This record gives sequence, C-alpha cells and structure tokens, in this order.
Amino acid sequence: MSSKSAPPPLPEPLGVAVADSHTHLDMQDGTVEEALARAAAVGVTTVVQVGCDIKGSRWAAETAAAHREVHAAVALHPNEAPRIVLGDPDGWSRQGAREAGGDDALDDALAEIDRLAALDEVKAVGETGLDYFRTGPEGMAAQERSFRAHIEIAKRHDKALVIHDREAHADVLRILAEEGAPERTVFHCYSGDVEMAEICAAAGYFMSFAGNVTFKNAQPLRDALAVAPAELVLVETDAPFLTPVPYRGRPNAPYLIPVTLRAMAAVKGVDEDTLASAIAANTARAFGY
Repeated sequence: MSSKSAPPPLPEPLGVAVADSHTHLDMQDGTVEEALARAAAVGVTTVVQVGCDIKGSRWAAETAAAHREVHAAVALHPNEAPRIVLGDPDGWSRQGAREAGGDDALDDALAEIDRLAALDEVKAVGETGLDYFRTGPEGMAAQERSFRAHIEIAKRHDKALVIHDREAHADVLRILAEEGAPERTVFHCYSGDVEMAEICAAAGYFMSFAGNVTFKNAQPLRDALAVAPAELVLVETDAPFLTPVPYRGRPNAPYLIPVTLRAMAAVKGVDEDTLASAIAANTARAFGY
C-alpha cells in the first residue's frame, strides 16, 4: 500500500470523549465494528451516521439500531433529488444510471425518508440542503422542493436538521427563514465566512467543522470558527472525505477527529479538554441523545 492510500496512524487519544457529528461509515473500508473500536481507542465514542439516499438512509437506521454508539441521520442528499426527478444517464452516483422519475418519484422517496425519520434510532433528518457546485440550474427546483420537504419532516418528528450547503449560503439561509428552521439545525462541514457565522449564531444554528478547517487555504474558515460561539460548535470527519492535514488525500475515518479538534482548539485559543467538553455537550444537545 502506498503511503498516499494507507490509513493515517492513530492520533494521541483525547482526554475528554467526543462525538463525530457526521460520518459515512458505509463509504469507508473495513467493518463498522473496526471503525468504532479505532475511534473509541482515541476518545471518539459516538458517531452520527449520515444517509444520502434511500439505501444509505435505511443502512444508517439499521446500523444505529445495532450499535448504541451510532446515531442515524436520514435524507436525500441535495444532489440526489435532481437524479430522482431528472434521471442520471451517466450514473456517477452509487446507484448507477437511472431513468427520470419526475415529481412522483421524489414524493415516493420523501415518503420513505419520512417513515425512517420516525424511528427512535434516527436522531436527525439530513444531509439535506442545496449544492450549486454539482447541480446546475436545471436541478435547482428539485433540490429546493426536497430541502423544504426535509425541513417539514424534521419539524414534524422533532429531529435535528443536518444541512449540506455548498456554494449556496444565501439561498439556504433564506429557505430556512421562509420555512422556519427546526429547533436544532446543524450546518454540516461549515463552509461560510465570519459574517455567515454571526448570522448562524444569532439564529442558534450549530456549526460543525470538518478536516478542511486545517487546510492551508482555509483562513476564512478559521476566522469563522474563531467567532463561532463555543456552545454552537461541533466537530466532524465527513469521512472518508476531507482528511485533516497532515494526512490530506488519505482516507478519513472517525478516529482522526482528535487531529481536527486540536487544530480547532488552537484557533479558539482554548485547551483541547475545554473544547472537547463543550463539543461533547453540544453534539448531545444538537442530536437529542
């Protein structure tokens, strides 16, 4: 195995246990049990497993039901909604090529997310939101309809809402304001600037920071973290993506949370135990476990 593809080593364990607020165990190598054992060995004792489509959301719920340290989030990813409605002839998503199903197919998929959202082991509806990086203007209507439906599902079941916001800050904030955000709303892989962090803080939205906060070009993200209130900050891997420096480009996993958390503590000017204690409490509050 080349060093680029080799999993990074286990970091020094945290002194205070925390949760990975957003991970995709179904996209990582090895078993769930192995991933959870490695994470627990370094003080990451809880993970939120996030679904991006019907199959992944069912898997998240089943995995959470089988492991007390796993909580599930269920949703159609913002890029999934246009694929359902308009089809996906190139088939780059995990399901392969798909026919256009129209609005009826989206309604059917949302009904299944609604069913899953009622389960006890499902603590959140997400990741949902808007993604203008991968989806062009033709898919925006489907994304927006799906996002609004997920907000309604989260509120009706009193679950947290987990937001995927890629190059769509203004529209995400606008739709949340129009619909009325759920009591607990989490911006996963927070990607806004200081101004947006202040807007989120005023609204009481949680901001979850991933490994990209350690990237050299991410100073605006670090500036946002610096002003984000300690009681609204979460940490995540989004594994297998966004592996923190110095392991960028290698596979990410929940056990690498300490690397990101230590970088975050440096930005906030607090010791790691102080930040870990706050994050542990915040994550439990955000997801209601």
